[in-house]
Amino acid sequence: MFAPATYRSRRRTLVEHERPDSGLVLLLGNRRSPRNYVDNPHPFRQDGTFLYYFGLDRPDLYGLIDLDAGASTLYGEEATLDDVVWEGEQTALREDAAAVGIDTVDPPSALDARIAQARQQGRPVHVLPPYRDEHRLRLETLLGRPHTQLDDAVSEPLIRAVVRQRSVKSSEEVAEIETALERTAQAHACAQERAIPGASEQEIVGAMTGLLTTEGSTFSFTPTCSVRGEVLHNHSYPNTLEEGDLLLVDAGATSPCHYAGDVTRVTPVGGGFTPQQRAIYDAVLSAQTAAINAVAPDVPFIEIHKHAARTLTEHLIDLGLMQGAADEAVAAGAHALFFPHGLGHMMGLDVHDMESLGETFVGYAEDQTRPDQFGLHTLRLGRPLRPGFVITVEPGCYFIPPLIKQWREERRHERFINYERVEDFLGFGGIRIEDDMLVTEDGARILGPDIPKAPGEVADRAGSSRAA
Repeated sequence: MFAPATYRSRRRTLVEHERPDSGLVLLLGNRRSPRNYVDNPHPFRQDGTFLYYFGLDRPDLYGLIDLDAGASTLYGEEATLDDVVWEGEQTALREDAAAVGIDTVDPPSALDARIAQARQQGRPVHVLPPYRDEHRLRLETLLGRPHTQLDDAVSEPLIRAVVRQRSVKSSEEVAEIETALERTAQAHACAQERAIPGASEQEIVGAMTGLLTTEGSTFSFTPTCSVRGEVLHNHSYPNTLEEGDLLLVDAGATSPCHYAGDVTRVTPVGGGFTPQQRAIYDAVLSAQTAAINAVAPDVPFIEIHKHAARTLTEHLIDLGLMQGAADEAVAAGAHALFFPHGLGHMMGLDVHDMESLGETFVGYAEDQTRPDQFGLHTLRLGRPLRPGFVITVEPGCYFIPPLIKQWREERRHERFINYERVEDFLGFGGIRIEDDMLVTEDGARILGPDIPKAPGEVADRAGSSRAA
């Protein structure tokens, strides 16, 4: 965790500068989630907003910030002797509280009385959207509302205040993300070096997992490691790599304070692109380069997305896959047959930062309307960029047989799409290239160490562990 002053400053900023009106801010920490019974839980992961303001990575905690008094209280139970027997000695909760700048610690039962008193006094109790069932049950009790009415209790002013504050990363946070990306780079090198015929996706994921475990890290999300790159979030690993395949790996590691990395690379199995693969790879890399060069303060990210889409479309026109004017094709949404997702998203403590608060709150300004066009509607980030934002830039090009079949049968966008030529690419898979960027006062920079993506460098690294 960071120094106590960091957490004090964050809470003070919420109270003094971002304050969502008056009353109390109630933040719920996570509980352990059982795999199949209570004593066999999944690895614990604390709620991102709770970590941001209260910093403690232990279960069954609650944080309360009094916006009027400017005071914060931590609620939780001290470890019992039974806990010590099974899990070893633990630091006292008061010691943990002091480490994040909190002086007042009370048991959860005192929270019930505090919230009940606030409600009797007519003081607002600000809560964030509950994304776990245990959160909903706890809020149902605390707020005296049936679970069907909990969405009405969510505080939009608090959501907007948290988004404003968490969106701009401090130098401490950027350093944590850089650490996560150092580990991410190691994981990608591990995967690229094992991209040889006969290797299995499962073996490669296992090697990356072992490497991160050795580094004291974990994946920041379930990785994609697949020769079926046209499946955007492919979390199964059943395939054996063959000569001529493309291995798409979308993976990120975590830092000690749980900040995330998120990078995608595509490697030709055996070390060489076919002419067809190289043409699509160059198209995606060109789109990413154009987008990266456009990232700057005050530029709406939705415009950068469209710029990347136009660049990709120009290449696809050159390849005979699309036709007509690139600007018109993108405006109509024809390119989304090949690029059906958004260019990127915010990143920080959560790999899709603050997504539990609502993508539209996080990714769009109040005066923006989120698009509903296919492909563009999945753009998580559209707002004007600000210094301190950390974002991903990840264009892709995919050949998704069911999507192609449906569009062709519907004759959708046939003015812009050469379906006869598209048939030649069925079975191609997909390519996505992703990096993480920090928006600065005068531009932007790619975070983390260099992870090869130039075609020659990628081909040279493929299977290099065997050559060594």
